[in-house]
Amino acid sequence: MEIGLFLGCNTPALRPDVERAIRLTMPKLGVDLVDLEGFVCCPAFGTFPSTDDDSHLAASAWNLSLGEQKDLDLLVECGSCYSSLKTGREHILSSEDRRARVNELLGPVGRSFEGNHTVRHITDVLYNDVGVETIAENIGKRLEGIHAVVQYPCHTLFPSEVVGFDSPPARPHILRELVEALGAEVDSFSREYECCGGAGGFHNTSAAEARAFTKAKLDAIEEETEAQMIVVSCITCLMHLDNVQKHLAGDNGEYRIPVFDYNQLLALCMGFEAREVASISSVSREAITTLF
Repeated sequence: MEIGLFLGCNTPALRPDVERAIRLTMPKLGVDLVDLEGFVCCPAFGTFPSTDDDSHLAASAWNLSLGEQKDLDLLVECGSCYSSLKTGREHILSSEDRRARVNELLGPVGRSFEGNHTVRHITDVLYNDVGVETIAENIGKRLEGIHAVVQYPCHTLFPSEVVGFDSPPARPHILRELVEALGAEVDSFSREYECCGGAGGFHNTSAAEARAFTKAKLDAIEEETEAQMIVVSCITCLMHLDNVQKHLAGDNGEYRIPVFDYNQLLALCMGFEAREVASISSVSREAITTLF
């Protein structure tokens, strides 16, 4: 299958190793990635969506039109980008007035929004189009004996009638099964389905409270599981869960759980080098990467 790759802002700017992992792994599974020239911010919820409806929907429509121009759906890893684009599309399609307005704004640059293609999260494609059996067949190294926990991207779950692809949304399972396809054992814990704490509106306005929220989650992982790593599929979750441990640890070093994007682990299991696909982190990943 072919699909348009929407990278967003944070992945290419701050974690290019995640981008590399995605670009290397998806074609190996039969998913050909097509670059979208000229994409802009999704837009993030703390920007246009919070202040100006026209700007929000015009930016969403611009990005969606890039896929439509190539007759492609959009593939997204970032949970916030996925939700912003998906809900933006829904808002436009639910009102002829909004649709007319965004096309009025796009018209001077020769673009239009038709609404004939959609937005897919990368775990949705991996699970529902590729399949866990195909993933298991295409890896050379399995994570047998390794314990993990997963962090589900909140923005891929609710509102489930618009963004949902996992069921039930309050008890998702897709990321767990994708990690299990790599051979790891995924442990359950009491705060498994909670937010990572890194949501922009929470972390940027109440940083201390957000860190305390994440600390409670990390404590539950330490106390209730045998996890040797946290696996995510959202750049916001990845950066927050990785970076916050540096702030929480202080001098005692008690928070040291490596965090991986799913496609980074997939790339390692496929035989790609850690220095290429998993080289950027605050918490050392050597306990895992040296296994490959």
